[in-house]
Amino acid sequence: MRSRGGEERIHSWPWGGAWLRTCGLLIALAILTGLGSTPAWAADRGRDHLRRAKVYLAAGDYRRAVEACQREIDDAPSAAGYVYLTYVYQALDGYVEHLAKTDQWVLIEQLYRSLALTGTQDLIDPPEVLARIAKEMIQDGARRQSDAAAAMAARLDKESVNRLWKIQTAWRAAKPDRWWAGVPDEWEW
Repeated sequence: MRSRGGEERIHSWPWGGAWLRTCGLLIALAILTGLGSTPAWAADRGRDHLRRAKVYLAAGDYRRAVEACQREIDDAPSAAGYVYLTYVYQALDGYVEHLAKTDQWVLIEQLYRSLALTGTQDLIDPPEVLARIAKEMIQDGARRQSDAAAAMAARLDKESVNRLWKIQTAWRAAKPDRWWAGVPDEWEW
């Protein structure tokens, strides 16, 4: 088939070349304007990690709460993400301190196992440790990790960190005997 100018065309498009150029420009524009923006489904995925962390805190499953916050940071690194992770470590520390003050050493042993167990192989070779030693090990590790996460958060956005810590300080004051089992409502997990 020959075009009007005499050149030979391989394909004949019934809707014309202008339509194809317009479609190409629209597709390019959509791609370019979409770069740099986060789709709604991707933003919601990060909140799923935090929603899970909130449930894990309520259940006393601190290992999974930490892991959920770490996944939040992996998906969307931010100062807030590091503050949330810091809070979970501090919640773990607060919970252990509460258990020790109320003389619930069996629960500390159970918590230690929950933190130490990572798979079915641990069922046949469980970690054994005395409750008082477990308390010290858990609190020392939680405090070190908390300090590291807090420092990372402050390096990213000190103003945001200060705002979030004011919220959690008020939360702790309002719930002195249970603050570690949840998060402030203002954080919207």
